[in-house]
Amino acid sequence: MQPMIPRTAAVLTALALTAAGCGGGGDDEASEGLLVWIMEGTNPDATAYFDAVGERYEEETGTPVEVQFVPWADAHDRFTKGMAGGTLPDVAELGTTFTPEFAELGALADLTGQAGDTSAYNEALVEAGTYDGSLYGMPWYAGVRSVLYRTDVFEEHGLEVPENWDELRETAVAISEAEEDMVAFPVPGDAAYSVMPFVWGAGGGIAERSGDRWEGLLTSEESREGLTYYTDLALEDGVSSTGAATWKETDVQDNFVDGNVAMAISGSWTPRAISEADPELGENLGAFPIPGPDGGYSPSFLGGSHLGVFEGADTEAAWSYIELLTGDEFARRWTEESTYFPGKQAQIEALADSEDPLVRPFAEQILEASRAAPVSPKWGEVEGAQVLPGMVQSVLNGDATVEEATETANTEIEDTLNQD
Repeated sequence: MQPMIPRTAAVLTALALTAAGCGGGGDDEASEGLLVWIMEGTNPDATAYFDAVGERYEEETGTPVEVQFVPWADAHDRFTKGMAGGTLPDVAELGTTFTPEFAELGALADLTGQAGDTSAYNEALVEAGTYDGSLYGMPWYAGVRSVLYRTDVFEEHGLEVPENWDELRETAVAISEAEEDMVAFPVPGDAAYSVMPFVWGAGGGIAERSGDRWEGLLTSEESREGLTYYTDLALEDGVSSTGAATWKETDVQDNFVDGNVAMAISGSWTPRAISEADPELGENLGAFPIPGPDGGYSPSFLGGSHLGVFEGADTEAAWSYIELLTGDEFARRWTEESTYFPGKQAQIEALADSEDPLVRPFAEQILEASRAAPVSPKWGEVEGAQVLPGMVQSVLNGDATVEEATETANTEIEDTLNQD
């Protein structure tokens, strides 16, 4: 789920290098088993989980599994060094923005034949794992953003869940007027995934492939309408705060925990984090899908992780491990332990019928209104350059109009995605 940093010379060198055999082929002892890299932190009980998966895998195949946990912050460098040194794993968790980059470099095995019909999986996750018509990243789990809110604040002021943008604004204004010491609806300037739903919800877009080039979509009338609505919540309606112009998603969560926020765009993993930090506050949380301008839902960015197989690995052995992770039993356990959603539609649909008010809305968001970022090997560079946050902050700080900010961001996106 993490954004990529720009590619390095080591990545380019890796074009000619692949891992040979299980465990990357660099060690005879490692080659006797399956080597797996998993990102650290998503599941607080990951060791016990992967021990159970490994035991089951060895029972079924006779092959032992070694799982190594990699911090997200170090992941990109770890992969590129592995490509350069021929020390890649057999199977690895890949952030959805990693997959097209590594596929373009030739580091990942084509899984199209093994996966077959992918209609059982979430469409946005499949799209994010597909490069040049082939599947390189198998959907594993997903996270999405909806609106988290304080049920006690809503009840105290007789407020209902908003169903369109006008109602969202009116609700935020009502809270702002009634709760002077609370940010009704923060507009975080350093949170790209918080502005995307409003750009998409208005009918706009970020970028799309047209022939052999990428075209930016931020200068469209619809995209500008969405950005205007979003930034006007702070600039015209006063439901945010000046400080929020520099907030990241983690700052929104921290302020929510401190009791300073009434409702906010938040990830499906956030309720548990808030409840663990403040159990009493956790009892007063609710959620609803991000409303559309005139009803329905605004699309929300669907992040998550793929499972990839590196070139040179035993694809059959690696695929057997992937099937275990994505199968119903272990997918259900992963969801329960991590609070992220599984990659299969039927598994998500089951959660959409959940009686848990902090699960069902996020599942509905995934099923009804979720979208992937532009699937380009260079999208991570756009994220690393903070193009979308820069656009939002320039408007919030009064340094640019919406028209100027979107023109600048559009040019930066096109220049990055179309570079050789």
